[in-house]
Amino acid sequence: MLGKLARQHDPNVLVGFDKADDAGVYKISATQALVQTVDFFTPIVDDPYTFGQIAATNSLSDVYAMGGRPLSALGIVCFPDKGDLDVLQQIMAGGLSKMMEAGCTVIGGHSVRDPEIKFGYAVTGMIHPEHVWTNSGARPGDALILTKGLGTGVISTAIKRGEAKQAWIDAAVKSMTTLNARAAQVAAEGKFAVHAATDITGFGLIGHAREMAAGSGVSLRIDAEKVPLLEGAMECIRAGLIPGGLKNNREFAECMVEYGTSVPEEIRTVLYDPQTAGGLLLSVASADSEKLITALQNAGVPASRIGEALPHGKPLIRVS
Repeated sequence: MLGKLARQHDPNVLVGFDKADDAGVYKISATQALVQTVDFFTPIVDDPYTFGQIAATNSLSDVYAMGGRPLSALGIVCFPDKGDLDVLQQIMAGGLSKMMEAGCTVIGGHSVRDPEIKFGYAVTGMIHPEHVWTNSGARPGDALILTKGLGTGVISTAIKRGEAKQAWIDAAVKSMTTLNARAAQVAAEGKFAVHAATDITGFGLIGHAREMAAGSGVSLRIDAEKVPLLEGAMECIRAGLIPGGLKNNREFAECMVEYGTSVPEEIRTVLYDPQTAGGLLLSVASADSEKLITALQNAGVPASRIGEALPHGKPLIRVS
């Protein structure tokens, strides 16, 4: 649908919606640019405070994926006309706690009556125009680094169906409420050669990797055994706890993927799992990759090298 809209031509737009990137970037001076993003969704956990934290973490993530620093946020609330306002207060308090952790000031928002609860934020950040990370700068020979495990989608489905073990819930909640701030800070301030970046959210690892590969004019190889997984993710897939978003992601993107014969079906499946507040996928010069992974791990970020960028060819993505 976006392709059918009239195109605006503004030389200050450094990254627009035509780039399929994580956030928009608008230049306001030679040394400053705004990073702008918006995200909201329905509850994926039972506890309202935790839901608010997850929604805020997810909303902030796109700013970090561009290499930016969040400054301000506007809340977006959809809530039932006769809903319990104590629940809404807890949701907003959870969101505010993560905004405060990020140093991002909530300066307002908008609410509407809706039978289904939805919550999130429009976030504005700041970045130097020459230091913007995009998802289209990966180079052949780069290492691919992922900063969080996969599995929040299937575990959230297990939660909704009342089939999730507490250990699975704890692992998913910890991941979804961990800001990508530290990972982005380490990668940006360590003068590592980060050529491309994106965060893994609704399109799953393969979907976002596909955007990086297509935008960069490269192919990607993913080492299936190196992809980190959250506790319970494989059990959920084996139990058939597959969200609709995963099925949609796979139907859309699998035509561009080739698998090695030794890659198990459940691993193939989890690569399409839609993540909430997932980790960063960084395409980094190979010479810097081990140093960056060590720096991230020393900072408490569970980073892993999961593959590499290759010269453009077919398939676009190979999982081996």
